[in-house]
Amino acid sequence: MENDRTTPLVTPSSNKKRVLSRSASNARDELHLFRSWLKWLCVDQSNPWTACLSWFVFIVFAIVVPALSHFVLACDHCDTLHNRPYDAVAQLSLSSVACLSFICLSSFVRRYGLRRFLFFDKLCDESEIVRKGYTKHLNRSLKVLFIFVLPCFAAESAYKIWWYTSGGTRIPFLGNVFVSNTVACILELCSWFYRTVVFFLVCVLFRLICCLQILRLQDFAEVFQVDSDVVSILREHFRIRRHLRIISHRYRIFILWALIFITASQFTSLLMTTRSKAHVNIYHTGELAVCSMSLLAGLLVLLRSATKITHKAQGVTCLAAKWHVCATIDSFDTAENDSPVNRGGGTSSDGSFDYDDVGDEEDELDNSKFVPSYAYSTISFQKRQALVTYFENNGAGITIYGFMLDRSSLHTIFGIELSLVLWLLGKTVGIS
Repeated sequence: MENDRTTPLVTPSSNKKRVLSRSASNARDELHLFRSWLKWLCVDQSNPWTACLSWFVFIVFAIVVPALSHFVLACDHCDTLHNRPYDAVAQLSLSSVACLSFICLSSFVRRYGLRRFLFFDKLCDESEIVRKGYTKHLNRSLKVLFIFVLPCFAAESAYKIWWYTSGGTRIPFLGNVFVSNTVACILELCSWFYRTVVFFLVCVLFRLICCLQILRLQDFAEVFQVDSDVVSILREHFRIRRHLRIISHRYRIFILWALIFITASQFTSLLMTTRSKAHVNIYHTGELAVCSMSLLAGLLVLLRSATKITHKAQGVTCLAAKWHVCATIDSFDTAENDSPVNRGGGTSSDGSFDYDDVGDEEDELDNSKFVPSYAYSTISFQKRQALVTYFENNGAGITIYGFMLDRSSLHTIFGIELSLVLWLLGKTVGIS
């Protein structure tokens, strides 16, 4: 009966031997359901058998089926409604991003293992709030995955079913036209679903890891609300920065090449659809539009997760500066008066508090509340000033080969993309 119980994946750090003895994966831990989904999606590579199966499914659905769909099943001599002039762009775009995602995911799992890659082996040193919050995000990650995949898959299914049932192709490779069309339609839909799931899976895993670091940063903000010393604050910040560097090092190739592939895909699509002889309607560009929306949605998940965690990490500097200011002001007030001055912060002109008016815009890292002045009694002004200077000159966040992914970087990327779009439109439709 004891062997059938679910073994917790995250344990408190009170018993060091128990924590260190759990380096191997457990079949009944919190990752059990996640591993089961990976097996059903044919991306599990926990053993040689599943790895071979995973690579076989990848070659079939990411390379063989798209190639057959374009070179064999595509109907070049069909009428104007069933002709697919943009099929090559859609198939190549989705397959290239799926290949990048699958290779990166295989490398992650093979090199680090699922527990280590998702930082579950480091949760033993975190607080109970961080552990419960991360487990909650893990359980929601697959729901987030299918929230992005299923609407696009429904649109793609409607398009493929219409295309085959209305006479898009009549190649009886199984002896019967209807059976052949049914099998071909199912294979194409499975190929599209597989490639999209693999891409979004890597994006959702990156989002999940970023959620862990955001939880840690919010928990780290609590050190400024209690009587802490500079050494403990620095040690915890060193650990957070190290994990952010690890995440950046692991994902920088995927984020960079995903941005390049998706940008090239969108510009190729724009170039082909803005030609003078291009036929643009729902029948011709429907599949291309669904493919573009899927790729852009995954790219937005990556960029939003990276910029959000960078923004939270940079918010630590503002919090430390506010902590230093509050401690300095109260130390002077205490020197002049016998008792500390109570600073409420966030009061309106009539003396009422306006904390409830900000909604969810404020959190532990970004708020307009005063910080309790525990610091002046235990930490000198010089130490606090040195700590704030350290935060100002050692920003943390997600980087790509040294370039910080923050909101300024997004503005730069948007400006470059917009310039290229306007240049391309100037060459095709004559916009000057």
